Amino acid sequence: MKSTPAAAIILSSKAPTGISGFDEITGGGLPRGRTTLLVGGPGSGKTIFALQFLVHGAKGCREPGIFIAFEETAERIVANAESFGWNLKTLRRKKLFLVDAQPSADLVQSGTFDICGMLAALAAQAREMGAKRIVFDALDIVMALLPDAATRRREIYRLHEWLLANELTAVITSKAGGDDATTMGGLESFGFMQFMVDCAVILSHGVVTGVSQRNLRVQKYRGSSFDENESPFLIGASGIEVALARTLGRLNVRLTNERVSSGVKRLDTMLGGGYYRGASVLITGSPGTAKTTLSGAFAEAACLRGERTLFVSFDSDYTEVVRNLASVGIRLERFLKNGCLRMVSARTITGSAETYLVRIKSLAAEHKTRCLVIDPISTWSTSVNDVAANNVTERLTDWSKSEDITLVCTRLFDEMFGQLERSPGSTSPMEISTLADTWIHLNYLVQAGERNRGLSIIKSRGTAHSNQVRELILSDAGVTLSDTYTAGGEVLMGTLRYEKESAERVAKEVAEVAAKPKRVRLDAEEAELEVRVKSLQTELVAKQVEKALLLRTTEGHERELSRGRSRMRELRGADAAKPEPK
Repeated sequence: MKSTPAAAIILSSKAPTGISGFDEITGGGLPRGRTTLLVGGPGSGKTIFALQFLVHGAKGCREPGIFIAFEETAERIVANAESFGWNLKTLRRKKLFLVDAQPSADLVQSGTFDICGMLAALAAQAREMGAKRIVFDALDIVMALLPDAATRRREIYRLHEWLLANELTAVITSKAGGDDATTMGGLESFGFMQFMVDCAVILSHGVVTGVSQRNLRVQKYRGSSFDENESPFLIGASGIEVALARTLGRLNVRLTNERVSSGVKRLDTMLGGGYYRGASVLITGSPGTAKTTLSGAFAEAACLRGERTLFVSFDSDYTEVVRNLASVGIRLERFLKNGCLRMVSARTITGSAETYLVRIKSLAAEHKTRCLVIDPISTWSTSVNDVAANNVTERLTDWSKSEDITLVCTRLFDEMFGQLERSPGSTSPMEISTLADTWIHLNYLVQAGERNRGLSIIKSRGTAHSNQVRELILSDAGVTLSDTYTAGGEVLMGTLRYEKESAERVAKEVAEVAAKPKRVRLDAEEAELEVRVKSLQTELVAKQVEKALLLRTTEGHERELSRGRSRMRELRGADAAKPEPK
């Protein structure tokens, strides 16, 4: 689709940051040729955000940049950024200029000063390298050296006018006083800058249930629409990654009627042919009901089809999962060896649910995954609140559909209360049950002093699925489902079913023995009747022959008598015989 002129103007008026998710929130990036204020507490990621903005401009947009550091030295910034793979040492030669502007610790202020000299030097440097982007990191530090609020306000206006005059896309970072972003590190009069800039972004960093959480919110953006909701973000291997808090629509979802096997033949029959390709599947049940077994069967079936599969285990080390599944005929070792299957122990991933999601997406991309298993996804709910957990789960299902990945997740289910397991202190369960296309539930049915596993399909969108409860049978020969067996209006499983079936077999045998003499007598009577019928048939044939012979003899005698009388009349010269009247 061709871009409209209006769309082209909007796109050109924004400078992409290269930060995954943030450009989507803002509709393209930061306002080009204008100033953005970045506010946050310690450890919230302000410097990383600003530096990533410059790196993307230098690498991807051919826009050299200048970074003025008021808090850390340039060498420390370069060293700290090495883990992100940005290669700042190479960029510093032509495309990125770092300025050390930290006030000396033993500085003694005498009289007034302004930033005119610094701005003049920066203008010369910007012209020399053709800079288009600039960052003032921790500007509040140098502003704190000014004697009063009026002076600080004057210098901020001076800086703002200088940026506009030089048509630089600028980012100014400043500390927030605790959780209050308006105090600017205690400089209340500095808060007016939020009203002066064209864009303001607030970063926050806190701890929820013992887990670190970072969030981002665009407070204002003049001349452009933007997502006003708070969005979680991570500092990952390549920098900041922002997760969209709400998914307004799924993009690039390819609908298909193709089915893929669940790994259990009789379950495929219950589903009307298996799972849909690209569907999200939820398997719930109490501990020990074989949730991992069903997900392992799906992984094995996928690998047998040659589809690259990622299996993420939160409960156990993957080596234990492989060993345990082998006891029920699910053998995954061969697929691990040939590279079709990759198994990850998620205990090695620390952090929030956002961390889990980003890591899983990264692993899936590396492995070129077609099928994904997460066992169990209920672990996510222990690291965040319900709203955040539901948002992460929604993004997981949307992402898997957009990538045409068939997703199978397991989830603990509270049999006592008949609900999905809740996270500590929560009031509602994760809503993956409403997001999943197919929901399979496993439960225990206690009968005759034993527990047996039952399987039922709660829902399966777009399929004529079975509504029966089947017994799930695990053995060293594999996993299967038995036919439904009812007696007295109750579904029987296990020993109780075996005893009932045995009693029915015995009753059938007794009935067959009692019926055998009667069958023998009836067979004898039938044979006797058959003999009698044959005898009567023989007698009937004889009578028919005798009758036919008598008829032929009578007719022949009558013809001889008729010829004799005719001859006698001829010899006597009598008249011809007249026909007898009828």
